Amino acid sequence: MVAGEEVANRRVVPNEYISGFPEETDMEIVTSTMKLKVPEGSKAVLVKNLSLSCDAHMRAQMSLDGAPSAASLFEPVLESGHPNFKEGNLMWGVTGWEEYSLISMTEYLMKITNTDVPLTYYNGLLGMNGLTAYAAFFEVCSPKKGEYVYVSAAFGTVGQLVGQFAKLMGCYVAGSKEKVDLLKTKFGFDDAFNYKEEEDLASTLKRYFPEGIDIYFENVGGVMLDAVLLNMRLHGRIAVCGMISQYNRAKLEGVNNLFYLLTKRILMRGFFVLDYGHLYPQFLETTIKHLTEGKIVYVEDVVEGLEKAPSALVGIFQGHSVGRKVVLLARD
Repeated sequence: MVAGEEVANRRVVPNEYISGFPEETDMEIVTSTMKLKVPEGSKAVLVKNLSLSCDAHMRAQMSLDGAPSAASLFEPVLESGHPNFKEGNLMWGVTGWEEYSLISMTEYLMKITNTDVPLTYYNGLLGMNGLTAYAAFFEVCSPKKGEYVYVSAAFGTVGQLVGQFAKLMGCYVAGSKEKVDLLKTKFGFDDAFNYKEEEDLASTLKRYFPEGIDIYFENVGGVMLDAVLLNMRLHGRIAVCGMISQYNRAKLEGVNNLFYLLTKRILMRGFFVLDYGHLYPQFLETTIKHLTEGKIVYVEDVVEGLEKAPSALVGIFQGHSVGRKVVLLARD
C-alpha cells in the first residue's frame, strides 16, 4: 500500500435504534473509500486493523449513542503524524469495527513489544480486558489472602482472569455462568453455579459463601447485585465493571438493597479501564510471567472476516462463546 492511495474501507454500522437483545439484522456492513494519508500537521495515526475484539459492553454503547462501538485490537501503523509511533509498529488500542482507522486519540494506543505470544492475545488477555481484570481487582478491590471472592459472568475474559488472579492471591473463588465445569476444571475456581438455574439467588450465594463475600466483581447488575448485597461481609468491596443484565433493557432494573452499603460499610466503586493506563507496563510484565509459567490459562474463540462480527456479538448474549471472542480480519 502507498501513502495517499484510496482504499475501500468496510465497517460495521448499527441501526439508529436497537431494542432488546441485538440481532444480526440490527447491524450492517457498509463500504466507503478512505485515503491512506494522515492530515498535514496532525498527530493522528493511520492503521490497518488485523483483529477486533467482541465485547458485551458494545451493546450498551450502541444504545447510548448509536455509533459503532469501540473495540480493542492490534494493528500495523501505515502512516503516523505522532513522534512515538512509526510505520510498521504493532499496537493495540480503541477504535471502531472497521478495516482501516485514522486514530486521533493516541493516548489510548499501546505499542506491542512482546511478540513471543499470539498477537490475538492483545485483544483480550494482554490488552484492555486483561488490564481491566488486573487493575479493578488489585487497585479497587485491594484483595487479601484468604478472602472470599465472587465473580459474576465469570466465563467472560475479564471474569476468567479475575478468578485466576484471586487464586494466585490465595483467595477462595466462586463464579456464576453456564459453563460451570470449565470454570472449575480449566480456570481453577473453587466452585461455580449456573445462575440461570437458580430461583433464589440470595439463598444460592449463602450456600456457596456461608461466611459471606469479601469481594464482588460486578458484571451482571440487577437482581444479582441485590442478592450479593445481602451476602456481603463487613467492609466488603465491590468493583463495578459491567452490568450485562441491563444492556438490552429499555428500562433499567432498580436495586432494593443499597441500604446494606451503609450497614455493612461496603465500598462500591465504578471502574473504567482507561483511567488505569499507567499500570499497563506492570500488568504486562506480571501477566506474561504467569502465562509463561502456566499459572494463567487463556481460551480464545476466533471467527474470520468482518462479516462475521455481527453474529459474533449476538452469540455472546446467546451463550455461544467459549473463551475470548475475536474477529480476525483478512490480511493483504
